[in-house]
Amino acid sequence: MLSAFAPSEPKDAEELQETLDELEFQLYRMQDNLKEIAKKYEVIGVDQPEENELVIVSAQNDGNECKIMINNCHKAYKGVWDFAIHGVYEDDHTIHIGDIKGPANKGYGSICMNYLKEVARDQNVHTIKGDIAKRDWDHVNRLVHFYEKHDFHVEIDYDNQCGEIEWTP
Repeated sequence: MLSAFAPSEPKDAEELQETLDELEFQLYRMQDNLKEIAKKYEVIGVDQPEENELVIVSAQNDGNECKIMINNCHKAYKGVWDFAIHGVYEDDHTIHIGDIKGPANKGYGSICMNYLKEVARDQNVHTIKGDIAKRDWDHVNRLVHFYEKHDFHVEIDYDNQCGEIEWTP
């Protein structure tokens, strides 16, 4: 998963040293951040959404709500996540995604979604679903692409500017 250690294009010595210095900094930051995050949340993974970027994935799951969060390792953890998917258990077999918050096009959504699906499988949850609301309409095409990429069935009502998503393993 750590593709920075196997670059796709050859780099000169200076670029390679910069990459190594950046990764070393992130590893030290990750060590400190892991300690702080683990005090409040369950750390469920470390991932790499982009080359030369490391993130910590954590979860808060009390059986009523499930939140998958990402913190990048470029900065110190100050009690606030950089990206999160928040779901609510509708019943023993369904998680309803209530909100996705954070920057777009950084790969964070895909990482969180993959971990949410893993949590669902581990807990024998058969369905993840959610709504696309009118407030999402300015980026509906991006949402449809995102959910379809993650094997969700997507239904859009263009007349009423709303939609529904559903994933079953």
